[in-house]
Amino acid sequence: MARARVSLWAICMLRVALATVYFQEEFLDGERWRNRWVQSTNDSQFGHFRVSSGKFYGHKEKDKGLQTTQNSRFYAISASFKPFSNKGKTLVIQYTVKHEQKMDCGGGYIKVFPSDLDQKNMNGKSQYYIMFGPDICGFDIKKVHVILYFKNQYHSNKKPIRCKVDGFTHLYTLILRPDLSYEVKVDGQSIESGSIEYDWNLTSLKKAETPSAESRDWDQVDGGRAQDWEKHFLDAGASKPSDWNSELDGDWLQKPPYQDGLKPEGIDKDVWLHRQMKPSHYLTQYDLSEFENIGAIGLELWQVRSGTIFDNFLITDDEEYAERFGKATWGETKGPEKEMDAIQAKEEVKKAREEDEEELLMGKFRRHDNHFSRYHRQGEL
Repeated sequence: MARARVSLWAICMLRVALATVYFQEEFLDGERWRNRWVQSTNDSQFGHFRVSSGKFYGHKEKDKGLQTTQNSRFYAISASFKPFSNKGKTLVIQYTVKHEQKMDCGGGYIKVFPSDLDQKNMNGKSQYYIMFGPDICGFDIKKVHVILYFKNQYHSNKKPIRCKVDGFTHLYTLILRPDLSYEVKVDGQSIESGSIEYDWNLTSLKKAETPSAESRDWDQVDGGRAQDWEKHFLDAGASKPSDWNSELDGDWLQKPPYQDGLKPEGIDKDVWLHRQMKPSHYLTQYDLSEFENIGAIGLELWQVRSGTIFDNFLITDDEEYAERFGKATWGETKGPEKEMDAIQAKEEVKKAREEDEEELLMGKFRRHDNHFSRYHRQGEL
């Protein structure tokens, strides 16, 4: 039994060791974050960030993150990393966000950009690959955005995904898998999942042109006539059949489509017969979730009331690593954060009560002084 446990542990460690971490940021090295993150100067009115753990936290150092500092401002900041492609791989994007100001209207989402992003000039028109995270405004908008860039357009997930609206830190995770499945997690719990193809209304874009009638059911056309056609094509001395119809059957090949002893076994008959091919815009299985040149992550958003803290950024190809990272960061500080908030709330209630009592006592003294003053003036008269 002990050996089994050791083997399982070894397998888990090996899996984590094999995980590729493209980007990871926890803001644990003081002001050095300024060397990695670039504040956009596209607009002089953009709001500024600072690194802070906020008014309450689970750990003063571990909970430090990028915090918005000015009300009613747009924000634009980004960090770059070595470009990569997620072709044929799982893509996991994860981070924490804390609206300690009790967000009334503003974004808490992140964007993933191509590597050619002009960071100094980043703005709302900068092309991005993925937009993910919470957006809150009034009573109507309390959602998690999952927007993918595809075929020069942005496509939103058609399912409504509700975000957290309290003032605590929450962990947001997006998983895009090469089998075109996806999953959205909040605080480690799956809240939505499904098919990228269908949940983004991309099925119409993925459809190829409908094959022509003569290319369907090849081996059953006209009682085996297709097999006779194949023999003609594969015979260098074959002559064009008298009943050949170019409009229905396509162009007649004057010579065999292979030479020097090459054989067509295993090759689709439609290819050998030059039937209608898939159009150039046909999408391969992975096109819907593939991004060739991922190279930056950033915050480009608007907030009415500032104070949001972004932390624990992670981009990786391993779901298990992301889960472990989430537990080691947010998982360790979420409890103490709520405890500190509760203690502060009790202290605020106590302070308010003491101020009310002091005000009440001062009011009594003022009334007593007024009464004494009136009595003293009457005595003088």
